[in-house]
Amino acid sequence: SVWISEIMLQQTQVDRVIPYYLRWMQQFPTLESVSIASYDELLRLWEGLGYYSRVKSIHKTSKIIRNQYGCQFPKNHQKLLELPGIGLYTAGAIMSIAFNQNYPLVDGNIIRILSRIFNIENSVKQRETKNYIWKKAEELILPGKARWLNQALMELGALVCTPKTPSCHECPVRKSCLSFHLGCVEKRPVASPSKKMVPIQVVVGVLLKSGLFFIQKRPANGLMADLWEFPGGKINPGEKPEDALVREFQEELQLNIQVGGKIMTLKHGYTSFSITLHAYFCQLIPEDQLPILHFASDYRWVKPQDLFHYAFPAANRRLIDILTKLSPILYDIGKGSF
Repeated sequence: SVWISEIMLQQTQVDRVIPYYLRWMQQFPTLESVSIASYDELLRLWEGLGYYSRVKSIHKTSKIIRNQYGCQFPKNHQKLLELPGIGLYTAGAIMSIAFNQNYPLVDGNIIRILSRIFNIENSVKQRETKNYIWKKAEELILPGKARWLNQALMELGALVCTPKTPSCHECPVRKSCLSFHLGCVEKRPVASPSKKMVPIQVVVGVLLKSGLFFIQKRPANGLMADLWEFPGGKINPGEKPEDALVREFQEELQLNIQVGGKIMTLKHGYTSFSITLHAYFCQLIPEDQLPILHFASDYRWVKPQDLFHYAFPAANRRLIDILTKLSPILYDIGKGSF
């Protein structure tokens, strides 16, 4: 449970993680249950949480621990670090919270607390600063108290020493906080300038034939690896969405299509970019063409109700929610009645 919760919490807010964590632990309560599940099952349960390489690492690690350690996590810091997806933070969490061993862990909350207590003036993104914070976190550990200290620090950062308007006068460690005494709490931690969100225009085609949807699977490496999606891609500057869709089907699948009615336009934000997605119905011209995959690793023709058995990117899932409301008329649309 510590392992799964800490992997989910990497770069993800607690309130977003909680429902995913509860569903996961209900369906996969033990390491053995994770190890015997298919990757697609785990990916579907993870859908919408983002950073999908995490669930791939969970799948790999579960099999290694089952095969090499009899479904028991190794109580060894170095052996944990050798497992896929487990770095210093997750290893520290498992060693301290699960096994109460004397190891620190440093997350965003603890970085903020220690940068304020010790008034760290350098950017916390710098390697030297990170190493210094880890060293300080290790120095704070009292033998036999790591489990409680690490969780207490995380709670302190989440509830009191917050990023904005921290409750300094309620803080139990304010007497030791240099930034509090110097009046610069809200200027710590020092961070590098945030990157601007990159806007991207995207078009996708809902290809139908006899009431079935065409979906394709993204490659095993790269952005949103192994997720299923409707075919499409980026719209080039000056290009019409319909023309981009025809081009993408030809380049990626060697399929000739006719673009039909527009379904919707939606906006969706990711960590470093935001997309405006244009979705259209389309059909094969002629209908008996077979795809030749140049990008995707697999494809399927699926019934509308079966779309919920596959893991999709968040924007595609929002599109599917709209399509399910149209399902009574999709068979006719698939026959070409645009």
